Amino acid sequence: MKETILESIRVSVNVKNAILADPVMIDKILTAAKEIIQCYKQGGKLLFCGNGGSAADAQHLSAELSGRFYYDRPPLSAEALHVNTSYLTAVANDYSFNEVYARMVRAVGNKGDILVGLSTSGNSENIVKAFIEAKEKGMITIALTGITGGELKEKSQILLNIPSKDTPRIQESHIMIGHILCQLVEAELFPKER
Repeated sequence: MKETILESIRVSVNVKNAILADPVMIDKILTAAKEIIQCYKQGGKLLFCGNGGSAADAQHLSAELSGRFYYDRPPLSAEALHVNTSYLTAVANDYSFNEVYARMVRAVGNKGDILVGLSTSGNSENIVKAFIEAKEKGMITIALTGITGGELKEKSQILLNIPSKDTPRIQESHIMIGHILCQLVEAELFPKER
């Protein structure tokens, strides 16, 4: 058991070191931060979607933006699209689970808003459909995926594809990148006096 613990930590660190050593990935994270900052400066909002653990991560990151991250400041408009369980279960029942996010994007997404989709495979059909809908509405799309990017590779404007095929390691890196984005956005929009 001890070796499993050590190996899990080693693999997680190795994935993060691969991100750290990839200047293209670092530039894509910076581009995502700039797009989010611009969205907020223009009065837009962020919508997040994911399934399972990625839904939890989507909700976590939207809370960091709409609540606070490092320090007290005004709230930013950010919402995870799965948090209304009455909506989610009604649409899944009446239409299809694959429609739950696209339908909500159709309802509340506006040109210039950002849709952030978290999918370790990049192939979650409900997220792919939401990205298609977001593009039609003129929204910016950011995908956090595993190494291949899956179908979201072609559907996203910014692809943050973690260099791993291991779901837990991918999700750990999604949260790391999400936290970096929250930090950059908060610091730029609400700079603290030094």
